[in-house]
Amino acid sequence: MKAIIDCNNFYCSCERLFKPRLKNTPVVVLSNNDGCIISRSDEAKKLGIKMAAPYFMVKPFLEKHGVQVFSSNYALYGDLSKRVMETVATILPQNCIEVYSVDEAFLDLGHVAAKELHRVVQQIKETVELWTGIAVSIGVAPTKTLAKIANHLAKDNKEKSNCMLVLDTPGRIAAALKRTPVEEIWGVGRQSAAKLEKLDVKTAYDLKLMPEEWMRQNLGGVVGVRLLHELQGKPSIGIDEQLSIKKMVSCTRRFGHALTELQPIKEAVATYASRAAEKLRRQYAAAKVMSVFVIPKELKRGSIYKPLEPVTTHIKLPVPTSITNELIKHALVLTEQLFEEGTTYEKAGVIFTELVPDSSLQGNFFAPQAKYEQRNLMSMVDNVNFSMRNEKVKFASAGTKKLWKMKQELLSKRYTTRWGELREIN
Repeated sequence: MKAIIDCNNFYCSCERLFKPRLKNTPVVVLSNNDGCIISRSDEAKKLGIKMAAPYFMVKPFLEKHGVQVFSSNYALYGDLSKRVMETVATILPQNCIEVYSVDEAFLDLGHVAAKELHRVVQQIKETVELWTGIAVSIGVAPTKTLAKIANHLAKDNKEKSNCMLVLDTPGRIAAALKRTPVEEIWGVGRQSAAKLEKLDVKTAYDLKLMPEEWMRQNLGGVVGVRLLHELQGKPSIGIDEQLSIKKMVSCTRRFGHALTELQPIKEAVATYASRAAEKLRRQYAAAKVMSVFVIPKELKRGSIYKPLEPVTTHIKLPVPTSITNELIKHALVLTEQLFEEGTTYEKAGVIFTELVPDSSLQGNFFAPQAKYEQRNLMSMVDNVNFSMRNEKVKFASAGTKKLWKMKQELLSKRYTTRWGELREIN
């Protein structure tokens, strides 16, 4: 059996952990530069606050209803995520946990006897919540896709399910699939869901009944067939297939204030390339293609671009890579190509596409290869930055003054990673 453990309203839960007074208070967390809402507590959801709602538009409503608002505190969230994952790892045998995102991990429960399954799941949930203070939901089923469905349904009615759902019989699986719209299936995007709706396939159960050839023709060939097998209870998604679901890795930010000079923009892009490279390495992937974009705010006279329209360019890398210095080198060249004197810029980003597993990289006879020492160095840098936070080790091209640093006016303290910001109890 497979399981997925998912931290409930993770960013909001992290903020509440050191502020018990907020237990029943509506809480929201904002995106970079305090732009829009990216995490909501259950109380905030009940008020009708929408995900991705622009903060400046809903600010009066939040103040009226006493909603507590926080800027994203990635140092705090990253450290608490690590604690959750390490706690799970202490409960299960080695290599039975596969971290999927900052607040999710897949678990292999194949070693657990059927009659012990509910008890073990309950133990995992209670241990994580006791040791870390972060509430979690767990879905269990024969495949990862079905486990995601179980987890989604468990969170739909937390009081009834106690945030746990085990789909261990054909009847329970069928009932869950009938309750799941196609747009809620892991790996089915918005366009695919709309296409399926037109073909009168409305639920996961409807999709499960489709023939393999139909899936091959209408839902991405081999990917569609694998999804069908997953819905039928046949495990078909491993690390390679997850990379195909995660089709890109990116890091994009709006600057704290508009920029008109090339150097600070290059420093920002170098930083974004570094962060995106870390994401690549965390999922054991390498990128074939890198894209860089900038978004102008005010354009010089005669420019062909419209305000707020991204200006972008890309490069096909000589060899797929996740080595930070190699990626920064190309990113800076692309940034220079995009920059126009006299233009004001408000946002930039780096996007990696055509991802491949880094375990299956093939060399290029005409391009220098990444040496083992470079990969080892990147691993050490990642470990230092993950434990110390705030980019303790970085490349000089990322700069030191951070004139472009994003706005975080409602930032809480880094309670778990800074001696000077430890929680004080009076």
